[in-house]
Order: sequence, then C-alpha cells, then structure tokens
Amino acid sequence: MVIGIFHFIAILGLLILTFGVLAKKEKSRNILFLVGGILMIIYSIYIKDLIIISLQTIFTLATGYKLFVEKR
Repeated sequence: MVIGIFHFIAILGLLILTFGVLAKKEKSRNILFLVGGILMIIYSIYIKDLIIISLQTIFTLATGYKLFVEKR
C-alpha cells in the first residue's frame, strides 16, 4: 500500500503536534505546534474541509503570535 504525499503530510503533522503536547519546554512546544499546524492546514486544504481549515488556521496563528510575543 502506497500513501499519497498529502496523507504523509497529515501523518507527519499529527506526529509533530503529538510531540508538541509531550514537549517540556514551552518554546519547543510552540515551535512544534506551529510546524504541525502548518502541515495540518496543508492537508485540510487538500481535503477541502472549510471548518477544519478555519480552526487549524486560528490555532496556528495563535501559536505563531505567542512565539512572536515571547521573543520580545
């Protein structure tokens, strides 16, 4: 069985998000959430689910904002 590139992106995104939950350091957690979120947005666009695209975008933007604010 061969998986497509978008299914691979979804699996990778979910794994990265899971590692983000398990991360001890907040900065590492947020970086993992940001990367995993971006990958999940790509997959959500592929499956054309507007609700998931919207929610994942909000999650990813919030994480990006938190990282930006923490740098200051």
